[in-house]
Amino acid sequence: MTPSVIVTVDIVLFTLSEGVLKTVLLKREREPYPGQLALPGGYIHTDKDRDARAAAERVLLAKTGIVSPYLEQLYTFSGGVRDPRGWSVSVVYYALVHESHLIADDTHRFVLLPADALPDLPFDHNRIASHALKRLRDKSAYTSLPVHLLPEQFTLTELQQTYEQVLGSPLDKSVFRRKLPELDFLEAIPNAVRQGKHRPAQLYRLKPNLRLAVFDKTM
Repeated sequence: MTPSVIVTVDIVLFTLSEGVLKTVLLKREREPYPGQLALPGGYIHTDKDRDARAAAERVLLAKTGIVSPYLEQLYTFSGGVRDPRGWSVSVVYYALVHESHLIADDTHRFVLLPADALPDLPFDHNRIASHALKRLRDKSAYTSLPVHLLPEQFTLTELQQTYEQVLGSPLDKSVFRRKLPELDFLEAIPNAVRQGKHRPAQLYRLKPNLRLAVFDKTM
């Protein structure tokens, strides 16, 4: 009799905390690897989930209480040695969320660690997390992806800082500001400013129903 294949979804959830790009980990409650930190994940329910994305949305909500503003399929990881329970397939997604959604949780279920300095994780979660981080950074260089790490309202300075924190390198302010009108994914909020040290800063938001804008050139 051929053994059944284990089919799951795993989610690499990114946020910015204390100016550092971090990955959200949870402490496992069951075998295998109970008590160890791992990526949020779970079995696909064939009787409930219309597809893998629906399974990822359900698992993310059940494990973290979060509905991410951006969720994208990353890759499919499979093999006979990645899970001690048997031959397994994991459809992996990565997601972005503003830190406030995590701070609001009072159950202490989350552990936020720097995305580029994770400890040894069970299964092949280090490989998965590394793959997700590379995708996030590569895609952020030519899209509006980092905006989903911001709150609903933000300044252009905060937007630039977010890009820099995700990409891991500074950006020239004048070049960044000149490029923004070409991107056309932001809109100024009428009569909304934030008081700063020198002068009030205009507040912006993502245009409605726009999840991702693609640039002609990289940042």
